[in-house]
Amino acid sequence: MNNSAPIIPIPKCEKVKSYRPGSKEREEIKNEYKKLLNKTTTIPMFIDGQNITTNNIVEIYPPHNHKKLVGKYHKGNELHVKNAINSALKAKRNWENMDFYERSSIFLKAAELLSGPFRQKINAATMIGQSKNIYQAEIDAACELIDFLNFNVKFAEEIYQKQPESTKGVWNRMEYRALEGFVYAITPFNFTSIAANLCIAPALMGNTVIWKPSDSQIYSTKVIIDLFKECGLPDGVINVIFTEPEMTSKIIFEHEDFAGVHFTGSTKVFRSIWENIGNNINKYKSYPRIVGETGGKDFILSHKSANTDEVVAAMIRGAFEYQGQKCSAASRAYISKCKWKEIEEKLIAELKTIKMGHPGDFSNFINAVIHKQSFNILEKTLEKVKSDSNAKIIFGGNADKSVGYYIQPTVILTKKHDFFTMKNELFGPILTIYLYDDNNFDDILKKIDNTSEYALTGAIFAKNRDIIIKCLEELRNSAGNFYINDKPTGAVVSQQPFGGSRGSGTNDKAGSYLNLLRWVSPRTIKENFQNINNYRYPFLENEKN
Repeated sequence: MNNSAPIIPIPKCEKVKSYRPGSKEREEIKNEYKKLLNKTTTIPMFIDGQNITTNNIVEIYPPHNHKKLVGKYHKGNELHVKNAINSALKAKRNWENMDFYERSSIFLKAAELLSGPFRQKINAATMIGQSKNIYQAEIDAACELIDFLNFNVKFAEEIYQKQPESTKGVWNRMEYRALEGFVYAITPFNFTSIAANLCIAPALMGNTVIWKPSDSQIYSTKVIIDLFKECGLPDGVINVIFTEPEMTSKIIFEHEDFAGVHFTGSTKVFRSIWENIGNNINKYKSYPRIVGETGGKDFILSHKSANTDEVVAAMIRGAFEYQGQKCSAASRAYISKCKWKEIEEKLIAELKTIKMGHPGDFSNFINAVIHKQSFNILEKTLEKVKSDSNAKIIFGGNADKSVGYYIQPTVILTKKHDFFTMKNELFGPILTIYLYDDNNFDDILKKIDNTSEYALTGAIFAKNRDIIIKCLEELRNSAGNFYINDKPTGAVVSQQPFGGSRGSGTNDKAGSYLNLLRWVSPRTIKENFQNINNYRYPFLENEKN
């Protein structure tokens, strides 16, 4: 029984720690990183609140050192998928009926634990398993996930408080029910926070979830599972399986109680999921919710009025942080010809100062790409560029997998606005630049808008306000997150809700109330307090002669 109207703590974005030499947090993360490296972590699946082991063991090696064994996970089969579905359905009634504030307390506690004793655990696991430097791990695995946990609770409360108008004698209410069935979360390797939030967002709204993380993110998944256990999440609310994707999808997408999918990954995979759901539409109790954030071919546009140092910093950070393995990473840039010589000189000079290596060395800005498959694709791309007369590599272009999967940060200068590296998502540390004539600014806006199938993020650098206004108008459909005089990466929960359209997804804006609305099915309730005891309206009365 709830005889109170609790006030949710006012959330604030988690402060990003600096990890400067001599700082307490630097010492803490180095100790935790070393501790994890010196042991082999075993990772079971997590179904109905139980650790599930199998005889099918898969070894885990860090991308930056593919000979160093750091973990093993238990791979599941069809039975485990079916057990996870049954677990989610069994837990559903109690979970969705739990008072919202009780559900909220679980995730608020998770945020507090993550800010404290779990902070360096999740940072170190992300550094090792996904080859992120400490700063990238901190802003992702710790801070963004803390923000998702705290702000989602506040957003959910605001949704529940949105109520219809009532009139005299009538009380109208809106009930935000959980979806009828279970939600399937398919998550990527590149952001630990996104992986967790794709489960947390539907769960907070009363849904039960089956979570299949990327094979390349399972190492840090273990910390998230431990966090769920510690914060008191009931059994069966979030079930974690490590199974073969096609087999898993076949079972889940053919189940009558499938209620929705929360996805982040490639555009190609998401389209196949949508097609699969469409083909099975007659099998479901309800129309499933399909929420996805997919690819990007994100741009930087530099006008002749832009500040050179700001453009260079944005290109380096936007294109090369976390080896360009962000959906939002800057991978194509359009530079005014009259400013190019100045920008090129500064860009090359800055790139020469960048170090590349394993994340345990805090002087390394660039680490390894995620796995051999990614390395091979990027290496072939570089070789193809080197043999093409329409482009030249002006910095980088080297690849080395002798120890880890290292791709040197690479800058390509192309003569063609539609060169293949300007159109295709590469998901690596490769930036392609096209120089445009200053007198053809309107034309370059059209090229930016039409070159790529994606529409996730983009940035304009200019001092001229008329130019900024023109870009906002002409590129209104080119990016779901648009940046003015800033790099096109680094969206913050509650500040820049994240998502794009076209080939970049359904634009349901993670980090805002908009995403949470997708995980509820509203019911309108009208209660009448007036006594109406017959069908007759006043207009039916007999006229008096």
